[in-house]
Amino acid sequence: MATEDDRRALLVLMHCASLTARRLLELASVAGTARESLGAVLSGRAGTESDRAWAARVDPNEVDGRLRAAGARLVAVGEPDYPSELLDLFDPPAGLFVRGSSVAGLEPRIAVVGARNCSPTGREIAGRLAGALAGAGACVVSGAARGIDSSAHEGALAAGGRTVAVLGSGIDVAYPRKHRRLIELIEGSGAVVSEYPPGTPAEPFRFPARNRIVAALSSAVVIVEGADGSGAMITVEHALDVGRDIFAVPGAPTTALAQVPLALIRDGATLIRGPQDLLDDLGLRQTTALTAPNGAAAGSGRVGLSPAARAVWDALTAPITPDGLARSTSLPLSAVLAAALDLELRGLIVQRGGRFERRPGAECH
Repeated sequence: MATEDDRRALLVLMHCASLTARRLLELASVAGTARESLGAVLSGRAGTESDRAWAARVDPNEVDGRLRAAGARLVAVGEPDYPSELLDLFDPPAGLFVRGSSVAGLEPRIAVVGARNCSPTGREIAGRLAGALAGAGACVVSGAARGIDSSAHEGALAAGGRTVAVLGSGIDVAYPRKHRRLIELIEGSGAVVSEYPPGTPAEPFRFPARNRIVAALSSAVVIVEGADGSGAMITVEHALDVGRDIFAVPGAPTTALAQVPLALIRDGATLIRGPQDLLDDLGLRQTTALTAPNGAAAGSGRVGLSPAARAVWDALTAPITPDGLARSTSLPLSAVLAAALDLELRGLIVQRGGRFERRPGAECH
């Protein structure tokens, strides 16, 4: 995109549904510029009849107006603000619509993703991991969906950090609608991006495509909860394709939401027990006080514990093995291990030599 005519042409081309990112890349390799590529579509030398109809109908001036109204801009391949990491993809987008800061300047970027229908513990873990990353100066990337995604964004924001939301809809379309305010806050602290032009509705097929951008923008991907068939696996597959590191938070084997993380760990993903593991493995250091999404200090225990986690905490008057905790609490061993993981991720307990014990200075109210 060398001229203003090229920019206007790219705005039109990005509305053509059958011109996928890969097909547009192939067309550009032959035509050379966005303007010539559009000419090939309009003349029938490329694209479909539907593409030609769209190209003839789209008014780039109107699109420009919608971008300005949304506070967004188009960043094309080759421009300084285009994140070069996206070129690792088989099908990098020809351009990104961006609200907020330049994504290229928000580094390092770490993705935190997982189940939409997550558990309260999963939500808490995602927020704490994102808060720790933000406190260490990293930018948290996620998809602005409900569940783990929104908790990751909220955790980064609560810690005063930076975060990037990758939308599976037009750059001016909040999905789900109730996340409109969250997306506005993300724009203020970092960036909101989409490969889809203004007005593009959120449709199921767009979210797997969105996930490749989440993966490629990030140097590592952290998975927090996911049942069999979870969309989180699509993000992981894209991340592996472009050589990104994978981290996973384990859960009780009997829990459906633990199936994806456990499968990834079995296949070689790095197991993390909490924020410190993640920071250590990434070579990051906490530079600001870690806070939970509700503003409580990490390790304070001021967020609600499950009855099982409370029972395990109360039983930890001295270092004790998991079997000992099961006997002391009359809970199944699987429930004890899940509760202990919850407490460990909250920064309340540690495991040393096969025994759990309270972290020095940790309080649970």
